[in-house]
Amino acid sequence: MKHELRLFFVALQFYTRLPVPAWVGYSESALNQATRYLPLIGWLVGAVTGLTWLAGTYLIDTDTGLLLGMIVSVLLTGAFHEDGFADVCDGFGGGWTKERILTIMKDSRVGTYGVVGLVLLLGLKFSVLRHISALLSDQPILLPAYLMSAHALSRFMAVTVIRTHAYVRETDDSKAKPVAQTIGLDILLVAGSWAIMPLLVTAWLAQQPLLLLLVPLLYGVKVLLTRYFTRWIGGYTGDCLGATQQVCEVSFYLFSAVLWTLP
Repeated sequence: MKHELRLFFVALQFYTRLPVPAWVGYSESALNQATRYLPLIGWLVGAVTGLTWLAGTYLIDTDTGLLLGMIVSVLLTGAFHEDGFADVCDGFGGGWTKERILTIMKDSRVGTYGVVGLVLLLGLKFSVLRHISALLSDQPILLPAYLMSAHALSRFMAVTVIRTHAYVRETDDSKAKPVAQTIGLDILLVAGSWAIMPLLVTAWLAQQPLLLLLVPLLYGVKVLLTRYFTRWIGGYTGDCLGATQQVCEVSFYLFSAVLWTLP
């Protein structure tokens, strides 16, 4: 039990800016094993984001509450996944060879492609969530569960990339290298269990069983992304994992908005 608790804290330490007990420590093998708890980190981020959204909506208005929730989400993770998405936009937008793409993504500076990509991504996220808020206006308590589902399932899609594809960054100073070591089926199944639970609860509470279609739909998005990554660089990098999470999260909102209106 203590071992699993340590793995959870290792995941919390790596994927968020939240403090963890000093006894947790750090090791590359523990970080790789802690991948099983990445969707559980999504529970935490989604729950806090949703509760902030509800509080802001109650105290001020819907738009302000939503924006405050998005700000809290970024603060909790230190824009960890958004940074990866921006780097992927810069790398694949400005590079035409594997070496050039990897070099650009490694650069800490954000270029035009990254800025434009982030603005469009966050704008789309705000717009669709505003629509979702209207759909759930008579059941606002569903918002935290809904966001937990989105954050957990999108992070699980990044976990599946680690299982199915090859890591291509060869430098030893990569932060994602310990995470990117091949994971076993047991880790994938545990992560999948954490990912699906909030969605099952949300679908049940909302009486919308069609929401379960989000699992294969998001996996389809992941397949398209990884095909694109593999075509250009032969696999994935840590930035690609962040981009996968962000694109799958926004896809969750888009697909669910459509599914919610189906008879």
